Amino acid sequence: MNAFMLLIFAILSEVFGSSMLKATNGFKKLLPSLGVALGYGMAFYALSLSLKSLPLGLVYAIWSGLGTALTALVGIFIYKENFNVRKLLGLVSIIGGVILLNGGGNHG
Repeated sequence: MNAFMLLIFAILSEVFGSSMLKATNGFKKLLPSLGVALGYGMAFYALSLSLKSLPLGLVYAIWSGLGTALTALVGIFIYKENFNVRKLLGLVSIIGGVILLNGGGNHG
């Protein structure tokens, strides 16, 4: 599997795990708690595989930026958390930062 595909899978798995945290009710609910463990386990395994061929700085910038933005969107759409101009600007800033840190695609 391509390293960027592994990274995308890692991000989606981490977003799933993070999103399940809210549903665990402090780890009192079994299925969401298992979802957290499964999500994070798959995320870190896929992340480690992507690091075999991609630079750490690039991977972490994409991982943290897109993971944060997607998790915020899950909060808004799934958990009905507030959405306002400040959140929108924050999400745009995160995504813009990831783009800037990637240096326009220069990964070498």
